[in-house]
Amino acid sequence: MPDEPTTTTADEQLEWHRVAEVDDLDEGRVRTVAAGIHAVCLTRHEGRYGALDNRCPHQGGPLGEGSIEQGLLRCPWHGYDYDPVTGRPPPPFDDAPRSYPVEVRGDGVYVAVPTPRPHVRTVSDVLVETMVAWGVTHVFGMVGHSNLGFADALRRAEQAGLLTYVGIRHEGAASFAASAYAKLTGRLCAAFAIAGPGSTNLLTGLYDAKLDRVPVLAISGQVPSKVLGRGAFQDVDLHGAFRDVAAYTATVLPGSDPAELMGRACKTALVERGVAHLVLTDEVQVLEAPGRPAGGPGGRMADTAVAPPADALAAARDELRGARRPVVVVGNGARDGIAEVVALAEALHAPVLTTFKAKGLVPDDHPLAGGVLGRSGTPVASWLMNEADLLVVFGASFANHTGIAPYKRIVQVDHDRIHLGRFHPVTVPVYGDVAVTARLLGGDAAPGRVDQRADVAARWALWRAEKRRRLSDDRGRGVSSAAVFDALSRLVPPEAVIAVDVGNNTYSFGRYFETGGQAVLMSGYLGSIGFGYPAAMGAWAAVQADGSRRKVVAVTGDGGFGQYLAELTTAVHHGMDITHVLVNNDELGKISKEQRAAELDVWQTGLRNPDFAAYARLCGALGLRVTHADELDGAIAEALAHEGPSLVEVVADVELV
Repeated sequence: MPDEPTTTTADEQLEWHRVAEVDDLDEGRVRTVAAGIHAVCLTRHEGRYGALDNRCPHQGGPLGEGSIEQGLLRCPWHGYDYDPVTGRPPPPFDDAPRSYPVEVRGDGVYVAVPTPRPHVRTVSDVLVETMVAWGVTHVFGMVGHSNLGFADALRRAEQAGLLTYVGIRHEGAASFAASAYAKLTGRLCAAFAIAGPGSTNLLTGLYDAKLDRVPVLAISGQVPSKVLGRGAFQDVDLHGAFRDVAAYTATVLPGSDPAELMGRACKTALVERGVAHLVLTDEVQVLEAPGRPAGGPGGRMADTAVAPPADALAAARDELRGARRPVVVVGNGARDGIAEVVALAEALHAPVLTTFKAKGLVPDDHPLAGGVLGRSGTPVASWLMNEADLLVVFGASFANHTGIAPYKRIVQVDHDRIHLGRFHPVTVPVYGDVAVTARLLGGDAAPGRVDQRADVAARWALWRAEKRRRLSDDRGRGVSSAAVFDALSRLVPPEAVIAVDVGNNTYSFGRYFETGGQAVLMSGYLGSIGFGYPAAMGAWAAVQADGSRRKVVAVTGDGGFGQYLAELTTAVHHGMDITHVLVNNDELGKISKEQRAAELDVWQTGLRNPDFAAYARLCGALGLRVTHADELDGAIAEALAHEGPSLVEVVADVELV
């Protein structure tokens, strides 16, 4: 066999890279080294160095992980043999990996590899450029073997300052974070995963986005087309898996127009307020697409601020003129029109109640704010609703958790016709934009109408007195929920964003926490435990995109945080300014309560937890532990003042919720 390299070409420009110390590699050993962007299999055999392309020409096996046996380099994947220095296989075979020139110099071993060619725009570049044109600024995901081409396009876009990529530890956290970003901003956010399990891990967070009606773009890598549908490794029918959760799902094929498919996905997510999904087979991601244009929403999106039909508007105004004690109820669907809704309530001197999903849309210190209705609500809201003779409901679906009384006279306003009278007939269903309709309803004076501000103040006085009494509850088994949320009500800045989880901690948050203007994010209709901390990551990304300094606070239980506690390392890695208040009662307390209510034995709800504050410190965050109520203010204030991730573990009494 000849000693010189066999597959370098004379017309290429080569550049030398130092890849090892002179004696780094022992005789008869093999190693993978980096020479610029090239992965090289470095060998040492009979005193000479060899440098081969690290990919076996058959299956792409990593030759640098092979071994030299009986004078031949053996591929670790399928046992094919090559000369360790030249790369030539034994006769009669001739399919050799490329070999590169090697020089041993005084300061190390050098390998000459081809100078990188200028990048040629790919299908993935077109897809990413189109995403950016449609307003995507953040992508949450995990890079893996079946999405590398698209990941490289994301890298180029991030280096150009066009978007921010947040690498997470579990794809479920990526989709929850994207959903929370969209809930806070109304803008499109993306989640990104590999084929098979990476993509199926996205599903829970995507269902959260679907059920709460927010725009999320999901991007899945996929196995190569030639093995698709043949039972290959990680070959999953992604269209079948995503068919229910996604309003749109499509595969980008070699002959597809990538800009049009991505534009269709982005538009569908925004118009349908849901999930759109694209699948990218491995080989299509790196196909050259030099002439493909990328387009944005210009000329493709219409104004949706529609006025209601005249007859429905007239009927709604008649109901208002006849009501003595109207009450306004807002759901999360009223978020974009909340200023106009509050202005209407002020003109009517009518209380404003919210569903739990809409908590925070009206600050509790507003003289007409009546707090939250339903299972996570306050006696203030329930009393005011019971006394009402008309409910004017904006952007709420009347699901069973909302607590809206179906037997009252109801004017329901929604921009989504499917929600009008969804669970039962209402007196006047009004299809129209919330803000536009609230302005058109006006606040005309009506004979006998009651100014209810005094009632609102009186009911809050009663409830706050009860909350003060509960502050003294102490059985010596941990801190009460009333104390936790009293401290948070006083200390969390009014401009903050609060992401809450699911469980007793969330019910107590709805009941005890008094909002002062904070935005609240939750897993509404899906009600998925584990949402809280990934949602705070999404909120942090949204705050960064807006250029604001709003504080982000996560409130979770030990059960919820336990599902995604590795994401604390993600927060540390990215320097996310998140204050996490963890209510730890060593139990799935809500489930225990439900078992008792059903007269069942409490079973399998106890948890084995670490010292979460110590865990936070191990991850590189600030970790504080609270065991008594009098420690709450100091710990929470310190955590809020800390720049970067912080965790306050509150050892809680499971019964004092």
